[in-house]
Amino acid sequence: MADTGTGRITARRLRTRAHLLDAAFTVFAAKGFGHASIEEICEAAGYTRGAFYSNFAGLDELFFALYAQRADLIAEQVTGALASDGPDLDVAAAVDRVSEVLLLDRDWLLVKTDFLVHAARDPRVAHTLLDHRARLRRAVADRLERARGHTALPAVLGDAEGAAHAVVAAYDGVTAQLLLDRDVERARAWLRQLLTALLIGRSPR
Repeated sequence: MADTGTGRITARRLRTRAHLLDAAFTVFAAKGFGHASIEEICEAAGYTRGAFYSNFAGLDELFFALYAQRADLIAEQVTGALASDGPDLDVAAAVDRVSEVLLLDRDWLLVKTDFLVHAARDPRVAHTLLDHRARLRRAVADRLERARGHTALPAVLGDAEGAAHAVVAAYDGVTAQLLLDRDVERARAWLRQLLTALLIGRSPR
């Protein structure tokens, strides 16, 4: 019986944390990290400050938890899109899949940009952000490396690690444009063109 009770408490805390993260996402996207308060996030989530502090030490910790949640989702999307071809890799088909599933949400990009600026001013935060970006690159590089001998990449990219850097840079460029023009369909089409040119060495038909 005690174990069951602990399970209920754990599940409740997980729900509270998830609701706080969802509320924080909405508040950060609307107001920006530097202009949001704990009180506003608690009000949006329907919780007290006590509930907030039982899950997060402060806004920095919550902000990073939110970033980590979305960064993990993007890594999973990329890994899943690249994993469908078995030992071989149909680069053109994989590019199509990545372009279709990759998270291109403008509210997330606003939050991500706030986090990038925050990290640029705090070496500790920058180090953690670099770790997450490296994990995304590794997910791409590992898949490309497994396809070596089956799939040729343009020599200009060097190795699989170089190709992974190019893929992440293309995503960064597309998302920066999306912040300004708000055109998701155009962003997906542009991402597909960039990735095709990078990984196949030609423009898509």
